[in-house]
Amino acid sequence: MTLKTRMLGVVMAAVTLAAAALTFATPASAATLTQVTNFGTNPTNLQMHLYVPDRVATRPAILLAMHYCTGTGPAFHSGTQYASLADRYGFIVIYPSATRSSKCWDVYSPQALRRGGGSDPVGLMSMVDYVRQRYSADPARIFATGTSSGAMMTNVMLGDYPDVFAAGASFAGVPFACFATGGTSEWNSQCANGQLIRTAQQWGDLVREAYPGYTGQRPRMQIWHGTNDETLRYPNFGEQVKQWTNVHGLSQTPTYTDSPQSGYTRTRYGSSGPMAPVEAISMQGVTHNLPVDAAQVIRFFGLDGTAPPTTPPPPTTPPPTTPPPTTPPPTEGACRVGYTVNAWNSGLTASVAITNTGATAVNGWALTFTLPTGQRITSGWNAQYAPASGAVTARNVSYNTTIAPNASVEIGFQATHEGGTGKPTSFALNGAACSVS
Repeated sequence: MTLKTRMLGVVMAAVTLAAAALTFATPASAATLTQVTNFGTNPTNLQMHLYVPDRVATRPAILLAMHYCTGTGPAFHSGTQYASLADRYGFIVIYPSATRSSKCWDVYSPQALRRGGGSDPVGLMSMVDYVRQRYSADPARIFATGTSSGAMMTNVMLGDYPDVFAAGASFAGVPFACFATGGTSEWNSQCANGQLIRTAQQWGDLVREAYPGYTGQRPRMQIWHGTNDETLRYPNFGEQVKQWTNVHGLSQTPTYTDSPQSGYTRTRYGSSGPMAPVEAISMQGVTHNLPVDAAQVIRFFGLDGTAPPTTPPPPTTPPPTTPPPTTPPPTEGACRVGYTVNAWNSGLTASVAITNTGATAVNGWALTFTLPTGQRITSGWNAQYAPASGAVTARNVSYNTTIAPNASVEIGFQATHEGGTGKPTSFALNGAACSVS
């Protein structure tokens, strides 16, 4: 282990204690942190711990919560509020552990910095896929967060897998590929010291090169950094803002600025709403040992809505196979659309479930609908949207081309509005009218 890595370990150990001191009392609960093995492809022998609340939502969101250097998944579980918030809102938290001697994540090798290239990101994606399949999780609500090395890995996962993650939150991190060393060395002094300065276009290109040819929606990003960070210097904050605004095609000029608490400056880019494409919080006088405001992360992710229903998580063994229905299948080509709106002052998000109620698969789809006057789409996920207002067509992306009979595809978008938060009155899938649920 290098001297630099040892120094980072000492600082990160302090983060554990400080984060633990900030943890609120957890409500009485029988849910416990459980280790999962044999979860899938795992080239770097990562460990997986899983927290499933007693009251898990019907279609739960997934949060991948990644520790700092010297840390572990269980330490990050006990030192942050994510599990108690999962108890309240019904999402599932994955707490992975790096197993190399430094307990730092691989955010530096060529393998880690490209989609499916190997190393830690592949193992982390196996964990996400395991939870998504076992708990019938909502594929449109998968998120990542982390502190220090975990914040760096949050940037990496959003860059490698933009089609998987809806948003991320980075606490005291660095931009995607900033720590790249081209080999096995874990430490990049130039990046750590805030001396690696690039244009927004250059930073954005590094993200785009991780998944060449991808043209779908990009994850939203929340960035936190202390001005007195002595380990990963403060210029990394501005470089992250440059990178993610460029990835979203946005100006570096904020659309909204406020001070959520004394000494904090919050800027938003691309929208003034609480779920803007990029949100950045500068923390005056705060060191690398920064507090993790988990509640603000969950707010940014949009997970602080209605409390989950009182349904237990799925059983540990597969349920019996449901016998096939005895009634005839619905008419071929039929479809059903569910549309849920979550609105605030001048913005809203819409979650759209498209169900194929026909007898044959839909291969390649386009959903058409008309937005109410004054609504305009600013970003979206799991589909390509055009135009941004009026009569909109949402088209499939590469990974959700087919909708099997009785299966559903979840898509969604964020939009601005001028006071009208209503829903479209009708939908058509490939030209055929759908029923609305």
